[in-house]
Amino acid sequence: MISDDLWEVLAEVMPTSCPRRGRPWNDHRVTLEAICWRFRTGSPWRDIPDEFGAWQSIWERHKRWSIDGTYEAMFRAVHAVRDVDDEALAALVSIDSTSVRAHQHAAGAPAPRSTGG
Repeated sequence: MISDDLWEVLAEVMPTSCPRRGRPWNDHRVTLEAICWRFRTGSPWRDIPDEFGAWQSIWERHKRWSIDGTYEAMFRAVHAVRDVDDEALAALVSIDSTSVRAHQHAAGAPAPRSTGG
């Protein structure tokens, strides 16, 4: 999923430390590919294939990267480099609109009222 060229850029900004407790982290690249798979397919976290590792670990890493700025660092690094394959970058940042859920009240909002003018 993630090309070698793209990973070379992303690997530079990935966190280097492991959590204080528990087992060492799974490979960052495999975890990032699992997160990309989840968002590309729109599947629930629990449906992530076992080949990527435990879904709970992947979700925890996603949550951690969301909070600690890792995703922002990844996007800045990729944006700064121009020789990364555009197709690989598009695969990393694209979200299919059919898999993005809208709030239940997002559709069917009443039209604005006319002020009589």
